[in-house]
Amino acid sequence: MLTDGAVPSILAIGDSWFWYPLPGGSLASSIARVMQASPHVTLAFGNNGAEAFDYVHGVYAPLVDGALTRYGATLSAVFVSGGGNDFAGFNDLRPLLGLDCTGSPSEDACFNHGVAPGCVEALFDGVKQHYVDLVDRVLAVVPATSRVFVHSYDYAIPSGVAVIGSRAWLKPALVAARVPPALRAGCVRYLIDQFSLRLADLVTVYGGRVVFVDSRGTLGPADWANELHPKGSGFNKIARQRWKPALEAAGLL
Repeated sequence: MLTDGAVPSILAIGDSWFWYPLPGGSLASSIARVMQASPHVTLAFGNNGAEAFDYVHGVYAPLVDGALTRYGATLSAVFVSGGGNDFAGFNDLRPLLGLDCTGSPSEDACFNHGVAPGCVEALFDGVKQHYVDLVDRVLAVVPATSRVFVHSYDYAIPSGVAVIGSRAWLKPALVAARVPPALRAGCVRYLIDQFSLRLADLVTVYGGRVVFVDSRGTLGPADWANELHPKGSGFNKIARQRWKPALEAAGLL
């Protein structure tokens, strides 16, 4: 970018949905294909495993702040992918579930509720606050016409399939909590829906300067490569069906 004398017009901050390293690429690369005819230059920060906290108070915060200071005035948009790693993984998901969910009548009943640590509401309200902190920083320096795009993932399937080896993110915690097999997929849907509600709130809070790209319901079982990540064709589907209309509406295509 520096060698070519290019200045970024888009800042992308993300987790593995932006940085997925295996063949087929990530959502970020799929979005780039959708935007390939546009004049935009994207500068990306983050990495696989990034959590929402990392963008504003953690390891990537200095990079994000530096990019906003240097390039904020030239940015047309900021793309954000984060929050999934805050509840995916045994050490994150298991504390949210009851000790023994054998007799739970519904997905909602499998989870701990309240404002204490280890409760669904506490977790997602915390994730939402990290998003608020990030959006506040962005909107303080970018032009008034710029938009912040956030997205919801899709309904991942707790199959136990990992990227490499046997370290899956969802099924082990559900099994340890004795969640009935019939409720496991619903538990993941419940988490994605709770996360999505917080993202949708940001659209209202920021008067439309935040764009919520709702990816839910886009993918089928055959589109998933593992428990958390679609195949390249799945990422392409989300980019075409969900991101492209949002980008067009914002005047970025």
